[in-house]
Amino acid sequence: MKSIAVMDEVFLSQVVLLANQVHGENYLDLTKLTELRQRGIKHNINASYVALIDNRVVGYRLSFAAGQWPLDEWCSVPLWPVSPTQMAYFKSVAVAPELQGQGLGTQLLRASVKSLQQQGATAGLAHIWQQSPGNAAQRYFTKAGAALLQVHADRWLHLSQTTGYLCPICGNQCHCTAAEMVLPFAELS
Repeated sequence: MKSIAVMDEVFLSQVVLLANQVHGENYLDLTKLTELRQRGIKHNINASYVALIDNRVVGYRLSFAAGQWPLDEWCSVPLWPVSPTQMAYFKSVAVAPELQGQGLGTQLLRASVKSLQQQGATAGLAHIWQQSPGNAAQRYFTKAGAALLQVHADRWLHLSQTTGYLCPICGNQCHCTAAEMVLPFAELS
């Protein structure tokens, strides 16, 4: 039976395995995920979720609370429809390949948005992997109501250079492009 649950510590090792399977080797490790998960907890509300089948993680959505994530050179703040203090961040999502296209990603997104709204956010930003097979990631986020703001080349190259990230497309020097997209939460109400 499929279910959606808050990303508690008990699920973290399974999330790391799934993330690295879907996004490439060294995408996440337990230490990094533990730190990142904390960015999604605000007012004792956790905005990160997992999809489960019989207590096995088959999907996850890692989200950051507004004001609890760093702005960087890939953030086009002047284009945002809300202030940074109201902008949450969708860090990462993955669904087991054999279960993709069955709505788990949408269920995880809706659960995160509900929690982010309870925390006070009014929109969420994501850097969408344009090289996902068939650009499915951008199509999924557009279907959810997100709008494209900017396109950023070599978005994850720094991960290859600093953490040993192995992109499933590019190998040890990721040159994939990110679509900076914003999702106003009113779109999902």
